[in-house]
Amino acid sequence: MDIRGTDTPWLDWSGDAIALGFFENETALTGELTQLDEKTGGTLSELIAEAEFEGKAGSSAVTRIGGNSPLRKLIVVGLGKADDLTLNTLRLGAATVARLGKKEKVKSLGIKFPVVNNDAAATTAAIAEGIILSLHQDNRFKSEPEDKPSKLETVDIFGVGEQSEAVKQAQTVCSGVILARELVAAPANAINPVTFAETAQEIARDYNLAIEILEQDQCEARGMGAFLGVAKASDLPPKFIHMTYQPSGTPKRKLAIVGKSLTFDSGGLNLKVSGSGIETMKMDMGGGAATLGAAKAIAQLKPDVEVHFICAATENMISGKAMHPGDILTASNGKTIEVNNTDAEGRLTLADALVFAEQLDVDAIVDLATLTGACIVALGDNISGLWSTNETLAAEIKTASEAAGEKFWAMPMEEKYFEGLKSPIADMKNTGPRAGGSITAALFLKQFIKETPWAHLDVAGPVWADKEQGVNNAGATGFPVRTLVNWVLNS
Repeated sequence: MDIRGTDTPWLDWSGDAIALGFFENETALTGELTQLDEKTGGTLSELIAEAEFEGKAGSSAVTRIGGNSPLRKLIVVGLGKADDLTLNTLRLGAATVARLGKKEKVKSLGIKFPVVNNDAAATTAAIAEGIILSLHQDNRFKSEPEDKPSKLETVDIFGVGEQSEAVKQAQTVCSGVILARELVAAPANAINPVTFAETAQEIARDYNLAIEILEQDQCEARGMGAFLGVAKASDLPPKFIHMTYQPSGTPKRKLAIVGKSLTFDSGGLNLKVSGSGIETMKMDMGGGAATLGAAKAIAQLKPDVEVHFICAATENMISGKAMHPGDILTASNGKTIEVNNTDAEGRLTLADALVFAEQLDVDAIVDLATLTGACIVALGDNISGLWSTNETLAAEIKTASEAAGEKFWAMPMEEKYFEGLKSPIADMKNTGPRAGGSITAALFLKQFIKETPWAHLDVAGPVWADKEQGVNNAGATGFPVRTLVNWVLNS
């Protein structure tokens, strides 16, 4: 599919279908819209009237154009109120257009949307992202896919000029999102610690990243008792992955991204029972998948920032070697942990990963994890929780997420709640009371950071969508690759 910006007058364009964006309650035809209506024999005005189209966000309508017009289809999309226009408005509008174009078997598509803040490049990139991500299909595990691929071959975005670099950047970012989607969507018999590490090696090889993979004995030598405690029950070896992107010149900043990478979570001896969603626990490496997706994109975009990508990959399984409830583990910073729930394993793997990240002497660390069901209870399926020890870093993540159209909500780091994690025989327990579970999880992770500015993202809800929404189809979403990339690019 060829996506391109153009200054070609859209009234002179001849392709299969043209899509027009309208603000809410601003559907009266004036100027060029009146000319298009006359050119198409009143088709545009009839479509707006018959569909009772008012330009509300998420609304759309399509019709065939009769007569001798070179255009075959006309699409109208609601962009909501003009005062609420953002890049994500266009991203979502483009996704709607792309899906309609696929349904209507459109091959060449023209899009006429407003330019946000006079920024033609950002406008183009947002539209391109909406098209690419909404049309992505993952048919790897189907013998005969029911959903046929889109026939869309070319997309012209009007009024933005030639924007090849913006389109290229959007395609690069989307390649990282799609990698994360396909890692999360793959079953645990396809993606396990070994194959996950092999994927990291492929990314490093293809995009010239440095990589080291610590094997079990090397992790033991570093004292990673928390990570290895989780890994003990699996027949597959744990893999501690560290990739590094190094810019050509002196980096203006050094960052670390740490992703929870449980390729399957049975719950351990605190087994997840039927009805608990155990069959979906292939997605418990959503943080690690996004970390690898961000690595793929960042390595291609080549910012002048050094970035370390860290994934402690393992399974949480059951065997005679499994850690028991009540066991005490010692993390690599010497902290001791009483395991009162083997199903709170992600924070144990992250503990050693965060210690490792801080030893790299970076300027900031962000971890992302499908960590708690409590965060989903608090914020629902579409919003990630954000905890941070540093207001500046938290603001950077929020700014990056807003540009990406990925939602985060700042949550409190309520120190008093750490009382619930205190253990009579160890430095801490790995879980606290049910109330405030996502907060106590963040407080647990905080024990493994000394001084480095740090943010924790609990992405348990947004990494998976039960139904089509926005740029995401049902299934894995690739959240929050775009936020991570934006954060690095703007650091």
